[in-house]
Amino acid sequence: MAQLQSTNITQCLNLSATTVCSGATGYLWYNTSINKLQYSYAGATAWSSGGVMINTRCGLAGVGASSTASLAFGGQTPAPATVACTETYNGTSWSVGGAMIQARQQLAGGGTSTAALAFGGLPPAPATAGVTCTENYNGSTWTTGCAMITARYQLAGAGSSNTAALVFGGFIAPATVAACTETYNGTSWTAGGLLIVARLRLAGSGTNTAALAFGGSSPTTVACTETYNGTAWTTGGALITARVRLAGSGTNTASLAFGGGAPAVVACTETYNGTSWSSGGALSTARYSLAGAGTNTAALAFGGFVTPATIVACTESYGAAIQVCTL
Repeated sequence: MAQLQSTNITQCLNLSATTVCSGATGYLWYNTSINKLQYSYAGATAWSSGGVMINTRCGLAGVGASSTASLAFGGQTPAPATVACTETYNGTSWSVGGAMIQARQQLAGGGTSTAALAFGGLPPAPATAGVTCTENYNGSTWTTGCAMITARYQLAGAGSSNTAALVFGGFIAPATVAACTETYNGTSWTAGGLLIVARLRLAGSGTNTAALAFGGSSPTTVACTETYNGTAWTTGGALITARVRLAGSGTNTASLAFGGGAPAVVACTETYNGTSWSSGGALSTARYSLAGAGTNTAALAFGGFVTPATIVACTESYGAAIQVCTL
């Protein structure tokens, strides 16, 4: 008698009451423990719980190429205290990394978990103005980099590594909303094209030559999106929900926006395809002043405020949930 082998299924397959249509590629196998055929496939994209952060904080920055290799640094703890601590995520849990040289919150970053860049931010009280300091992370320790041209906090960043990053927007004390953009080449910052809409408390994604800026306040809350080509910003499709203090991940043509305040705290997630935003699965925990990392299909959300008095350490991963059907 011929033995049934495991095989990929790419066409329509009717299993019990569940129909997997063409395009929903899955995997068919015989489960000997229950003596039945089973089929697994990627279902709807949604957020799921991940490992809790070691340090509860908001106003932090995050970078990472995926949801299983991410970095969190800086921020404010419930004390309240502005911190320099760094944590690395491996897809399951957070571990302690090297402390930043300058403790700060409301900063931005770019790069990966082993080649990260931290820039700008607000130092501990009694400081009331942002800083220009830049730091490079090699997976273990932070070292001093070249200072930014313009000191600011509540800014956004993007970048593929600690030698190719972008900073834009933010707040310049005592009362200026920034439109300026700067590019980092690993040695120095240079001025780039101005944002069309000057704003702070925005989010960013992408690289230093293909970035996305979305949300924020100017000072009113905005939904506008802008795309950067390495020289100038152009207008993109507006967010469905205008919001501030949100987080983002991905590229300028495949990005994710999640959380934030509108002005009430929100859990909504939106996906960008290079032209327009569409609704995605909501965060399990609505929050703002959080951080994000990863791609638009494998993202990580961590930290943030739930209410002005409640800071959280929870982590959520975004991706397609695996569905299993049994014949």
